[in-house]
Amino acid sequence: MKLTAENESEQEFIGAALARAVANACIIYLEGDLGAGKTTLVRGFMRGLGYQGAVKSPTYAMVEPYELAGRHYFHFDLYRLADPEELEYLGVRDLLDGDAILLIEWPEKGKGELPPADLLITINYQGLGRELLLESTTAVGERVVARLESDIKSRN
Repeated sequence: MKLTAENESEQEFIGAALARAVANACIIYLEGDLGAGKTTLVRGFMRGLGYQGAVKSPTYAMVEPYELAGRHYFHFDLYRLADPEELEYLGVRDLLDGDAILLIEWPEKGKGELPPADLLITINYQGLGRELLLESTTAVGERVVARLESDIKSRN
């Protein structure tokens, strides 16, 4: 699935629609150059769930946990990860139990230690806007993409 965001607000709108589309535990990889808008997409995701606090890139902490309506969300930014084995210290495997949603920026830095993604989102610059390519890699990811596509079509 390919989506276009002409500005930051549209990218946040896509993030909110993505949040509505995720119904169960899900691992989402977010790829793209610095400044492409990975955290902007996550901000939209969290706002779409009703989160009112600041949504910032967890570049130094590497993970920012959120809990809404009894569900756990974890926003990872692995940009500063020196070695994939450091993920053991963050307890990534423990977060996979239950109904958690993981949004992981710079997943390539955790290669070999991260669980596989259900959904891969690649964000590319397109002029002043962004192009978002969504690729499902599991049945969970396929359901998310189908719901997202339906939601976006119904709102346009």
